[in-house]
Amino acid sequence: QVQLVESGGGLVQAGGSLRLSCAASGRTSSSYAMAWYRQAPGKEREFVAAINRSGGITRYADSVKGRFTISRDSPNDTVYLQMNSLKFEDTAVYYCAAAPTYWGTHLPNSYNYWGQGTQVTVSS
Repeated sequence: QVQLVESGGGLVQAGGSLRLSCAASGRTSSSYAMAWYRQAPGKEREFVAAINRSGGITRYADSVKGRFTISRDSPNDTVYLQMNSLKFEDTAVYYCAAAPTYWGTHLPNSYNYWGQGTQVTVSS
C-alpha cells in the first residue's frame, strides 16, 4: 500500500510558476513509476506527466511539454511537478498517482494509487 499526499497548489497569475509535491508513505515510492494527472471542471481526468522508477525517463502531455518538469527525490519518497509559464487552461485539480511498474505511462488504469488532489488556479 502506498499513500500519496499532494501539496503546493494555489492561485497564480498567468505566466507564473508553481511547484507541486507528492509525498508518498507506506511502501517506498521508489518501487513505483509515478505520474501527475489533472481534472478541470466538467472535463475528464487527463495525463500530465510521468516518470519511471529510476527517475531517468520522463514523458509529458503535448499541452505541457516545455513548460512542466516532473522529477523525483527517491530517498525522500517525493515526486515534484515544476510548472512554469502557467496558462489559464492549466487550471485544474492535480493528482499524483503511483504504478507498480518500471515505466511511467499515460494510461490511468496503470496506476493503482491516487492522492486526493491539490487545486491549481491560474488567473488570466
